[in-house]
Amino acid sequence: MKKLAFLVIGIGGIIALLIMAKNIIIPFAYGVALWFLGRYFKNLAYKIPLFKKYLPSWLISSIIFVFIIITISLIAGIISSSVDTLIEAYPSYQSNIDTIVNKLNDIFHIDVYQNLTEKLKDFDFSSLLQTIADSISGIFGDIVMVLLYAMFIISEETSFLNKLKKIFNRTEDFERVIDILNKIYKSISDYIGLKTLVSLLTGLVGYIFLALMDVDAPFFWALLMFLLNYIPTIGSLIATIFPAFFSLIQFGEFTPFIIILIGLGLVQWFIGNVLEPKIMGSSLNISPLVTIIALVVWGQIWGITGMLLSVPITVVMIIVFSQFKSTRAVAILLSENGEIE
Repeated sequence: MKKLAFLVIGIGGIIALLIMAKNIIIPFAYGVALWFLGRYFKNLAYKIPLFKKYLPSWLISSIIFVFIIITISLIAGIISSSVDTLIEAYPSYQSNIDTIVNKLNDIFHIDVYQNLTEKLKDFDFSSLLQTIADSISGIFGDIVMVLLYAMFIISEETSFLNKLKKIFNRTEDFERVIDILNKIYKSISDYIGLKTLVSLLTGLVGYIFLALMDVDAPFFWALLMFLLNYIPTIGSLIATIFPAFFSLIQFGEFTPFIIILIGLGLVQWFIGNVLEPKIMGSSLNISPLVTIIALVVWGQIWGITGMLLSVPITVVMIIVFSQFKSTRAVAILLSENGEIE
């Protein structure tokens, strides 16, 4: 009973610390994720013999991070420009909203629906767009600190191993720690790298599809699909509904809405349920139920950041917990099939 009480107090203290210090921890967490992403692309670059032979490690890392910085800057500019364009065009969509409301009202003919239509008429889509933009911009808001963290993590790589050797004097202890770190590194870097490639594919296909459907600001919606694809399960659902709902407002017709909803839904289903499992395999070894619970829990603690990082955090927990007898049972419960090394 005493141990249980200490456990509950400890968990409560950790959660309180994560919430109270989130302004410090979140940029660092993104910095670590960025470092993993950089290392993943660095390993890909090393597979090209010409790069490995003639380019030093520090130069490859520098090129990759400069590319990441430029990409983030372009994304931030596109978000701002696209949202401004959509907000300026919003007044022209008002008549389409009235048309939709009247069509739906003719279909249902009930008083309860009349209340719903009144709410729909008062719905301010421009404020929703601004909220989406603010949420996305919040991810990049501390980008300077994130990049600084990532660069200092890179500078610490060599000295960190020397520090570990001095901390763990016994060879077997040091090798065990290195083994844990290697497992974490491989799992997280593969997940972040492959998830980024899959998300890019999702955004690219989404952009082509929405451009063919003549939806306004297709690049913005494709970017939204790219970012939301990092959020397990519900991310792809939201990324499908938003552009489909916007098409309903833009065109004032149900046909484009249905086509986009079904089309993007099929794209998300194929990539998420057929292509992604083949690319990523089952190396993460996380229970689907645990994935959803982690999504909700970390979402409550860190908001959208928690949702984005819920899977990598859970992977680290499983790997670390599996190394100790007292927490091995927890790792088994969190795993997909109960099989842990």
